Amino acid sequence: MGGPGDPPEGTPEGGPGGAEDEYRSVVFDESFVRAARLQEFSAEERLADHAPAVRRRPPLHRGLTRQVLVLVLLIAVAFATAIYMGVRHPYGSPQTRRPVESLRMTVIPLAPQGKVPGTADPERLYARSPAAPYEAGAEGIPLPASRGTAHFSDSQVVTALTTAKDYIVRSSLYPEVLSGREVSPARALIDSDQLDQFDQSLDHPTADGRHAATGWVVRIDPARAQLADGRIRVFGSLHAAEADSATLEVSADHTFVYALRPTGAAAGAPASLFTVRREVTFRFDRDDLRTHQVQLVTSYVQAGPLACAEDASAYLRPLLAGQTARSGGPAGTNPYETDSATALCGTLATAAQPKV
Repeated sequence: MGGPGDPPEGTPEGGPGGAEDEYRSVVFDESFVRAARLQEFSAEERLADHAPAVRRRPPLHRGLTRQVLVLVLLIAVAFATAIYMGVRHPYGSPQTRRPVESLRMTVIPLAPQGKVPGTADPERLYARSPAAPYEAGAEGIPLPASRGTAHFSDSQVVTALTTAKDYIVRSSLYPEVLSGREVSPARALIDSDQLDQFDQSLDHPTADGRHAATGWVVRIDPARAQLADGRIRVFGSLHAAEADSATLEVSADHTFVYALRPTGAAAGAPASLFTVRREVTFRFDRDDLRTHQVQLVTSYVQAGPLACAEDASAYLRPLLAGQTARSGGPAGTNPYETDSATALCGTLATAAQPKV
């Protein structure tokens, strides 16, 4: 029998004294109550309005407006940053770059006035020539002190100078390029818009002022001569200047002196010196600076000893020790052909030859 206050069925489950209360750990704090979607009317409200016992509360919007404002602000900041970076990006947009010009080149053979001097010892040739104080290899192409311009930073100017030097080294000092076995070391640095002209010059060279292979690289006819000393002597300078707000120009003026022997000759065979002076103007827009490539604007080459009558557009064909220039001048120039280059030839001064 239950107690006087107990229901006939006994104490219900979950009541005092019944089974363990599964909701005992639940705490209905003030925030829980305020968040409830249903609210009970007071007794006075129910009597006055004959309303239902409960009513639905409108959903809470606390904090939503603030979150929306923060999200809108973040989107606005990101959009403004994207616009700013698009305007101020240091390399600009490749779609707006101006057209790349074709390289204009001049190759002038220098004919000796007598026999080409030579000796079996290349070091003696260098020591008794104007190249005696020159450095060997890339050491003879030092980078000048430089600083930024009005529209280009210090690092961009250094990049232009370094890339120009890299091209000069690859096109004038690499043995595989000098012998004509490879062109890829120099080609890899050419702006893509000049590659067609470069390839045509190497595949079908001609002395038209636009397509001489020797205007791009130093190429010595491998059927005629080979290096007698791998330590090529070099002297010259680099100078960078701003051409306009979108372009840097680097002027390079270097003299290269090669010790050569006849192809296939023994190590004791007489060697002679072959001198090439290259004046090259490079141009860099921001896209070239980003990709470390060059545009060649002008190339002015003087080389000797050479025979004026020989074509120097494909290879430079040096006169070697004991040889003299054959009679005859350069190929004829037709003044009626307005798009042809003038054939030029000079005389190699006696002072430019070693005293042996």
